[in-house]
Amino acid sequence: MSIDQEPTTTKSSSSTSIKKKVEVREIFFYIPNLIGYFRIITAILSFLFMNNHPVLTLFFYGISGFLDAFDGYAARKYNQGTRFGAVLDMVTDRCATSSLIVYLATIYPNYTILWQLLVSLDLASHYMHMYAMQSSGSTSHKNVDSKQSYVLSLYYTNRTVLFVVCLLNELFYVAIYLHYYNYFWLGTLLAWLSAPVWLFKQFANVIQLNGASLILARMDADDKSK
Repeated sequence: MSIDQEPTTTKSSSSTSIKKKVEVREIFFYIPNLIGYFRIITAILSFLFMNNHPVLTLFFYGISGFLDAFDGYAARKYNQGTRFGAVLDMVTDRCATSSLIVYLATIYPNYTILWQLLVSLDLASHYMHMYAMQSSGSTSHKNVDSKQSYVLSLYYTNRTVLFVVCLLNELFYVAIYLHYYNYFWLGTLLAWLSAPVWLFKQFANVIQLNGASLILARMDADDKSK
């Protein structure tokens, strides 16, 4: 989600542009942020049903993930991109994915170390990337230049690639979940179809973590050199 400038209004009787004061509470009721709140509600509902109702889990978790494609669209359409919205979007994504993986750790305890590593990589790479981009003066964590990383640039700047990768990454975890609840053929089919993109997402997370580390280390080196 991009961060846009404060909206302005113009008097019809003159060419003087007058800035409109935006109250803090207005930010919380921006359309993309309202979508974000609804995503949180549906994600929590999926957690509540996760233990005994796979169909309802799939329904609510799917809604939460699907709406991720619309908050950014609403922000651009209505000029309502905000820092709060950008962080809310990323935090919702990370919490939903981590919560699903945590549940997978309870039904597939033999792979607990794998689930732990996946959660750690996901959270660390995204947090360090956002912090590094903001520290370097970028207005959005999605403003990744191809010179910095072609993979991350393709991932963040191409909305189609971003949507497909995020969708299939989540679908992989959902497929593993469905497999446990005797949706064998569906879970297995979805897992095989989404596995290549899931692997790409983990690869992108490693690149993201490495790139963020380099940005922060260069900034530290510049500061120490002064």
